[in-house]
Amino acid sequence: MSWNVFVIGMDELARQLLLNLRHVEDYAFHELLSLEEVVHADEYPFARLTSDALAQLERFPGPVDAIVGYWDFPTSGLLPVLRREKGLPGPSLEAFLKCEHKYWSRLEQARAVSECVPDFQALDPFDDRVIEAVEIDYPFWIKPIKAHSSHLGFRIEDADPLREVLPVIREGIGRFGRPFDEITALAELPEAVAAVTGHHCIAESIISSGRQCTLEGYVQNGEVHVVGIVDSLRDATRPSVLLRYEYPTSLPDEVQERMLAITRRFLARIGYDDAPFNIEYFLDEENDRIWLLEINARISRSHAAIFQLVDGAPHFQVMVDVALGIPPRMPHREGRYPFAAKQMLRVFEDGWVRRVPSDEEIRRVEKVFPGTLVHLNVHEGMCLSELMHQDSFSWELGVLFTGAESREALTERIEECRRMLPFEIEPLSSQDRS
Repeated sequence: MSWNVFVIGMDELARQLLLNLRHVEDYAFHELLSLEEVVHADEYPFARLTSDALAQLERFPGPVDAIVGYWDFPTSGLLPVLRREKGLPGPSLEAFLKCEHKYWSRLEQARAVSECVPDFQALDPFDDRVIEAVEIDYPFWIKPIKAHSSHLGFRIEDADPLREVLPVIREGIGRFGRPFDEITALAELPEAVAAVTGHHCIAESIISSGRQCTLEGYVQNGEVHVVGIVDSLRDATRPSVLLRYEYPTSLPDEVQERMLAITRRFLARIGYDDAPFNIEYFLDEENDRIWLLEINARISRSHAAIFQLVDGAPHFQVMVDVALGIPPRMPHREGRYPFAAKQMLRVFEDGWVRRVPSDEEIRRVEKVFPGTLVHLNVHEGMCLSELMHQDSFSWELGVLFTGAESREALTERIEECRRMLPFEIEPLSSQDRS
């Protein structure tokens, strides 16, 4: 007999990687809501998504043993609501919000791990006096209370660029702000948090000058466990743009232990339990200081394939087993390679896609370098500005997952794969821009 595991917005990469779970015969995976509804939609009506998901679960003839997801909001927010309705284990809605509501999370972080938290404040972008309301020092980073992939995130040097980006923020913030307000209405919020809605922003002092990494882990029966730490490599001239994830981390063991101790203190404070998480840190090596960037109440989908390459299974294993209430059967260092990376294939100018790598070219790369996976985000004839969930500075044409025997060989392999995967992007004409 197998467990029935419902996966919110299951995509092709997950379908592929879930087959690599240890004891895969123990699971029966079912899609819950479509990828188009929870990721690729223009709007995310949270109440309707919840109702549709519960109706689908009610129609299912067998037991519902687990509900899982790896996408950011609204998927991450659906998990605690649906699990509560079905009596399944997982963190409370309030514990989830203490991770994902950027302002509430900073308040809780400041109480638990204040040495890791930058100066911050909430700002209302619709307030005519918002510029006068700024209390923290310039420069700072501004972003919505709830968004992802650096959506509507901007580095602000002084009042003039803040004035310029406010109309952009006002126009786009409702896409996540409206459904986020729907989910916060279901929770018990402190007065100071309730006043900061999904249509607010958070401003934070700049902490992104050091090395960035993500600690992937889970909490089960109140105990925090680490699955692995992944390094994030950023563009040298555009520090907010991610170029590559590398696993395992090259950080010293002592730094890793300090990050784990910080993680345990914070998660214990907010009562987060029976679920995976990922928490992003910066290490300021010059001052030997660790900064906490943000915490997500889910695994990172971006890391699944590189865990597969190094450890022998995607960390979907942890997501599924914790949701079932069993100790995760995640292997360690049993994969094909000692080092692996996810390389984002980015460009920094908008344009028309005139050519993408052919199926034959992709299959050749995956054959020449066993274990390599290539996924495209674009197709011929489209304009890059049609891509959803992009940061404010670049467009991601696709992603490459690959491994190697050393970090140096990994870098060389990535460059060789890029040469074997040709794209042609025609710059926009001045007429197109207008």
